[in-house]
Amino acid sequence: MANTEKDAPALGPLGMLRWAWTQLTKMSTAMFLLLMLAVAAVPGSVYPQRIQDPTRVTDYIETHPTWGPIADKLQLFDVFSSFWFAAIYLLLFISLIGCVLPRAKKHWESMRKPPARTPKRLDRLPVHRTLTFPTEESGLSPQQAMEDARAILKKRGYRVDIRTEHGFTSVAAERGYLREIGNILFHTAMIGVLIGVAVGALFGYKGQKILVEGDTHVNSLISYDSFTPGTNYNPDWLEPYSVTLDKFTVEYDRQEDSPSYGDDISYAADLTFTDSKGKDQKQTLKVNEPVRVQGSNLYLSGNGYAPIIKVEDGEGNVAFEGPVVGLPTGDPNYTSSIVLKIPDSSPDQLGFVGMFLPTGDYAATKAPVSIDAAPLNPTLVLQSYYGDLGLDDGTPQNVYVLDTATLNPLNTMAMGNGIVLTEEANQAELPGNRGTITFEGYKRYVGLDVQYDPGQGLVLVSALLVFGGLIISLFVPRRRVWVTAQETQIDGTKAIEVEYGLLARGEDPRLVLEADKLTDIFADRWGLEFGED
Repeated sequence: MANTEKDAPALGPLGMLRWAWTQLTKMSTAMFLLLMLAVAAVPGSVYPQRIQDPTRVTDYIETHPTWGPIADKLQLFDVFSSFWFAAIYLLLFISLIGCVLPRAKKHWESMRKPPARTPKRLDRLPVHRTLTFPTEESGLSPQQAMEDARAILKKRGYRVDIRTEHGFTSVAAERGYLREIGNILFHTAMIGVLIGVAVGALFGYKGQKILVEGDTHVNSLISYDSFTPGTNYNPDWLEPYSVTLDKFTVEYDRQEDSPSYGDDISYAADLTFTDSKGKDQKQTLKVNEPVRVQGSNLYLSGNGYAPIIKVEDGEGNVAFEGPVVGLPTGDPNYTSSIVLKIPDSSPDQLGFVGMFLPTGDYAATKAPVSIDAAPLNPTLVLQSYYGDLGLDDGTPQNVYVLDTATLNPLNTMAMGNGIVLTEEANQAELPGNRGTITFEGYKRYVGLDVQYDPGQGLVLVSALLVFGGLIISLFVPRRRVWVTAQETQIDGTKAIEVEYGLLARGEDPRLVLEADKLTDIFADRWGLEFGED
């Protein structure tokens, strides 16, 4: 028997491209890519990111000698700038555009067309009604009934059309085009979100600065403690302005019966901004209440104490004087670690490490602690060392870490001569005629996060449109109504029979209620008592 089956013709390069484009622009593909994008972002929260903390990335690679280099080649430490994340992002962007444009064109064409043709048998529709009444009592003709039905449906938001089909006149009506518009708006706004995020990643920046009371931060690259520019951002584009921390105020919980007694409950940083023209402006920065300055947002990300320390070396020269930023150790009483390196002292370089206690409680028989977050008894507890600090060879060091392994101890708690300074006893001699250290008070400091995101506004507007489009597409029903009127007879008497049917496109549990509402309106319009089947 001869084989009558024929092999399908080869698609060819152009056919393969068309097929690939069709698959890419399917809504199911767009949803899958959106899911992939969310999954691809997970490693960014699992692995340290080089753009945020390069030191942690280096430490991770060193502690994982086998997997670390492999993860680095897979760009797991640079997730959001990796080629595979960018590929998913770009494919999702193209897929959404390919979905939205044809869909919008098709919807535009359908809106310009008249409502669908009237079915021959309305009784086959999911919801169907028939009204019959004598002609003599109503004086209503089929044509007049159709005109009334047309006016009623139009008033209820339907797009209507009177036509003659199947030998009788009918009204075709349709509403709910806004539903598809909401759907298109949702997907268009998703594209806007993607564009806004991309613009922010390319042309925005993030910076961090620790600012002590009385100090000024100038918006230049050299003034930041850390600065993370966008992929295409040039630091020369930084807007010229400065910000001065005038005062930082903390409010504490002092209700004795409160379980959070002594905790800090509110913060306020009084700032002075100076623009490029020298004009000053006073503003107050609070937690979750950022301040906007020349396109940048300033956030209050942290705070702490900076004890003012003066160190004179063995020759009587002032080797250091000023506030030293203390890093809170995490306890609720703001115990802060202090590290001070003094490479210019004589006869030896000096290093100090210890704690600042806002309300110090210290006795010779127990370790010093802070018993309150407020500065009720400021206490500085230090250990001192001398030797080579390793700063002269140019190797970068963490300013908040002092490597004491290569240094010689001067004052330590283990030796019984640790340095404990308060506002009353604020000075101590360093052994071996190496000078003195003086505790001159303290200042408060704040941690500032400076963020510039040119795509932020677009993301906000697009997100609102996404929500609005979703609400419209979920709650606006798509309905069709057909109404016909014909002359008939009831027991040999001329009558008018009005028949109408309703059809929903998709789920519409309120379709029956709409039919009942139309029945009531028709009855009120014609002022009739009639039978209903």
